[in-house]
Amino acid sequence: MFFQYAVKRIIYGIMTFIIIIFIYSVLFNTSMEQTVRAQIEEEIRKESTSLASQTMNAEEMKLFLKQRREAKYTLYHLDEPIFQRIVGRAVNTLIFRFGTSTHITSSSGDNDVFTIIMEVIPRTILLFTTAIFADILLGIFIGLKKAEHANGFMDKSTSLATMIVYGMPSWWLGMIMIMVFSYGVGLFPSGGLYSLPPPEGIFAVADMLYHMTLPVLTLVLIGFWGRAFLTRNIMLGILQEDYIMAARARGIPERKVLFGHALRSAAPPITTMAVLSLLASVGGNIIFEGIFSWPGLGNLYWIAIEQNDVPVLMGCLFMTTGLYVCGLVLLDITYGFLDPRIKVGVRR
Repeated sequence: MFFQYAVKRIIYGIMTFIIIIFIYSVLFNTSMEQTVRAQIEEEIRKESTSLASQTMNAEEMKLFLKQRREAKYTLYHLDEPIFQRIVGRAVNTLIFRFGTSTHITSSSGDNDVFTIIMEVIPRTILLFTTAIFADILLGIFIGLKKAEHANGFMDKSTSLATMIVYGMPSWWLGMIMIMVFSYGVGLFPSGGLYSLPPPEGIFAVADMLYHMTLPVLTLVLIGFWGRAFLTRNIMLGILQEDYIMAARARGIPERKVLFGHALRSAAPPITTMAVLSLLASVGGNIIFEGIFSWPGLGNLYWIAIEQNDVPVLMGCLFMTTGLYVCGLVLLDITYGFLDPRIKVGVRR
């Protein structure tokens, strides 16, 4: 029964992803085709310039350019019906044929969109996933302590800190951190992936981790307060359940009640919160990566928007949407597995 439910959720996830990619193809169709037409006209202009010295009269030149334009329109499928073009572009995107970028290149000079995206995704995952894991561990631990000593000094003081810090924009706190720790104390670099010139070997890894420290600290500092507060509220509700009262009445130690009984029941909402944070981190953060000059997916988004590089933008959206849908399907399946009160796949 659980297997049937899992298969059904996977199928729904695939169908949802295909529909979203088709919507992307519709939304970006006009912009992408305008870019392709501009490229075609630029190529034809160059060809006409190179043929200007040949013995062609005006009519022959005009006919030649018309034929070249028609050939290029056929090459890029611009002579097909609009619906066929949209579906074809969506299918190409679904099979990882993103095409070539119009302006952006990889560090090696390659303009293949897939290569460009694969170059920046590991950097975003490394930065944000490291921060989110530290955020989750610290937030859950403090949240449990807050629930264990509800209305105590720690609970009240951290709740006040939550209200102060959680509402701060990450980009604003990032600039404050740079001002204090980079330009004030001089403890960390203000941004970038490596020092200049970049070191080699094991020193390159150490240098990258050194450059990661300040943005990771910023993300953890602004994130774990809210996670701790939510964990505390979830745990307080569960600690009032009858089976928790019964466990305490049987003389089970409070620590075992908290971590063994209550935390298990709180696992689904806490897992949901953690996984959604991880999924959101994969897409990067345009403003945050820009502040710290971190060459990740968020920064690539901004460059693609700024330069109107639609193939790169489509590739980025494909990657982030795909990862997000996969994560939601996995979360849905995991949620049903963790919570014994949920009877998945049962028809009522």
